[in-house]
Amino acid sequence: MELGHRVCIRDLNPHIVCILCAGYFIDATTITECLHTFCKSCIVKYLQTTKFCPMCNIKVHETQPLLNLKIDRTLQDIVYKVVPGLWDNEMKRCQDFEKMRGLKRYEEESADGTLEDVEDSSVSTQHYFMHDELIHICLQPFETESENNKGPKYPSQKFVRCSVRAQVFHLKKLIQKIWPHTSKKELVVMCNGEFLPDNHCLKRIWLSHSKEINPPLKLQFWIKN
Repeated sequence: MELGHRVCIRDLNPHIVCILCAGYFIDATTITECLHTFCKSCIVKYLQTTKFCPMCNIKVHETQPLLNLKIDRTLQDIVYKVVPGLWDNEMKRCQDFEKMRGLKRYEEESADGTLEDVEDSSVSTQHYFMHDELIHICLQPFETESENNKGPKYPSQKFVRCSVRAQVFHLKKLIQKIWPHTSKKELVVMCNGEFLPDNHCLKRIWLSHSKEINPPLKLQFWIKN
């Protein structure tokens, strides 16, 4: 492929659209027997009434077809990267669903534009487990040469594994625990030299800024004067 060659999204549609719902893959899931891919919810619902692949009609499994399904995170990340707004729309849909069902705490913007935790009176106090995709990040302070030569020594970097749904303001709280001298101070988090808003989640940052195939995602922070 020539450098700078543009590919139209309609040319990619046959590879990133689920034939069961005619929408772009969400939680792309592949049948291991034939390698055909669908949305997770679509193929799970489909296999409740049959044992055969909807594309090639191969038998997925004799008795438990769900055992031969595998999440394809690489393909899903590609879909999120090439389809504008798909990730944001899906996250908003998930948050609206969780808020409506009272499944978890959620955040809202206050009048001054900052994020604050809101506890709905209808939120269940019962514990529940959610299998979340994890991401590896490398946190390191952004320091000038003069700053390196004064003051107490703190860890130069820290590797953390957390949910892709964690947001920048969650990272700031973590930073204040790892680097005590940042406690109660206003922090700025950056990726590739670009400032990150508090409400951006790690998955969105990784899809937008990561230029490396393998993690960790490198993030820097500094204390705002």
